[in-house]
Parts: sequence; structure tokens; C-alpha cells
Amino acid sequence: MSIPVKHLPADQRRAVTVEAVLALAAEQNPSEITTAAIAQRMHLTQGALFRHFSSKEAIWQAVMEWVAEQLLARLGAAAQGAASPLAAMEAMFMAHLDFAGTHPGVPRIIFGELQRGGDSPAKQMTRTLIGRYGERLRGLIAEGQGQGELAREVDPVAAATLFIGTIQGLVMQSLLSGDLARMRAEAPGVFAIYRRGITAR
Repeated sequence: MSIPVKHLPADQRRAVTVEAVLALAAEQNPSEITTAAIAQRMHLTQGALFRHFSSKEAIWQAVMEWVAEQLLARLGAAAQGAASPLAAMEAMFMAHLDFAGTHPGVPRIIFGELQRGGDSPAKQMTRTLIGRYGERLRGLIAEGQGQGELAREVDPVAAATLFIGTIQGLVMQSLLSGDLARMRAEAPGVFAIYRRGITAR
């Protein structure tokens, strides 16, 4: 017998809430998701939901904290044990796209947050995620340059920005076409072009 959400430990309640929000975001415009819809998906009353979270902003912040934690862990696991810095970057590229394909609500929420005015906690968490991601990439690029694998004239900041932007472009096109398999299919060819641009000749 499953335990009602209201009786779950705090970390499990958070996970169930995040799961509900991501499922809803995969089905509709994230900006139109209401706390009533989240509560209904979780089989709770709105009052019970707000006993777990102080506000809708707090729910969105919890979602983005989960996304940052899960994505960075997925990227770290993909890069671990790679034969070279460039191989680590390719593994991260594929892992990120796999994460987006497995959780289609995530990019929809991120794109939605970035369009909002003001500086919400969720938007701050998104910036933190991108910052930590970029830092990890810049470290790999510098390491690759030191080993002679990547061209010394490559700007690590620009190369990291292009890496993340390329993934965002693939995700956006897949969302527009309604074909999430498209980004995975196109990823190897797209990364091959990126690789040619940063490798040492």
C-alpha cells in the first residue's frame, strides 16, 4: 500500500512534487500550471500542498533545485572515466540531451523562467546551474588545451557558451517539431561540427 504524500518525509514530498510539476510541464505551458493542478496531480488538497511549500515560487524553486542537482550529477557521471577532455565533453553533450528527452518538462520550464520579468528564486537557480555548467566546461577545455587536444587559440568562455547554446538549439527545435527523438538523432552530427571547431590541427 502506498503512503499518502502528506505523510511522506520532506525529501520524498519534494521529489513527488517535482515529479508532478515536470509531468504537467510536459503537457502544457508551464506558466499556466496552477497550484490546484499540482495538488490534483498529487492527490492532495491545495491546503495540504501549501503545508509543504510556502508559495508557488517555493515550488518552482524546488523544481529548479532538483533539475540543477540531477543534471549536474548526470553530467559528472557521463564525464567520469572518459579517455580525454574532449571525450568527456562529448559524453556530457549526449547526457544532457538524454536528460532533456527523458524530462521534456525541464526545458519548457527553463525557457519559461528565462522569459519572465523580475528575478525569481527559480530564475536565480537557473543562472547558478548555467554558471556551474559553464565552469565545468571551461575546466575541461583548458585541460584539453594543456594536453594539446584542443586548439590553444580557442576561447574557453566562448566555446563553453557555444556548447550550451548548441544543446539549447537542438532542444528548442525538437520541442517546436514535437519530435523529441530528433535531438538525439541529430546530436552526433552536430557535435562532430563543434568538435572540428575546437580541436587542434
